[in-house]
Amino acid sequence: MQRIAIAGGIGSGKTAVTDYLAKRGIVIVDADIVARDVVSPGQPAYRQLIDAFGRGIVATDSTLNRAVLADVVFRDPAALRRLNRITHLAIGVEILRRCEESSSSVVAVALPLYRPEHRSLFSLTAVWLVRAREDVVLQRLTTSRKMDVGDAERRIAAQEALALPNEAFDAIIDNSNDLLTTYGNIDRLLVELS
Repeated sequence: MQRIAIAGGIGSGKTAVTDYLAKRGIVIVDADIVARDVVSPGQPAYRQLIDAFGRGIVATDSTLNRAVLADVVFRDPAALRRLNRITHLAIGVEILRRCEESSSSVVAVALPLYRPEHRSLFSLTAVWLVRAREDVVLQRLTTSRKMDVGDAERRIAAQEALALPNEAFDAIIDNSNDLLTTYGNIDRLLVELS
């Protein structure tokens, strides 16, 4: 089995890439979806978060109130570290489980916050970075996600501060232009992979 990480910042077009890969029959394991699943009621991380932060983080429907939890952890670095200790392990274990239970010959793992240690942790064959020019990302965030320009610029700047050098990736998919060009680049990379 080959495992590809699809990494990229906000508005880069990771979803366009993973949607296309899924149409090509490739199984997608999305870290954002896994992150929501591991903190749902009945999951071990859900109970650990309540134990760590109190019942005030629980919404009326028994799910986590993400806004309240975010308000708690982003005001206190120690609380954020506690949250990350609880969730990162659960997310990693679940990503591995989903990859290993797949019978597909290729699995793509969407990792918005890729780190070099993920390569060995998830036994990645390749890591592809999806990126787009800043003006394109800004336009995507302000139109499709309805962010105001200032908020979009702050999010872009925050992610740029965490960026890894190009050498950390096996391939870079420029998603600044039309999707047909992007799809052509993906097809070429898939041929190289096989």
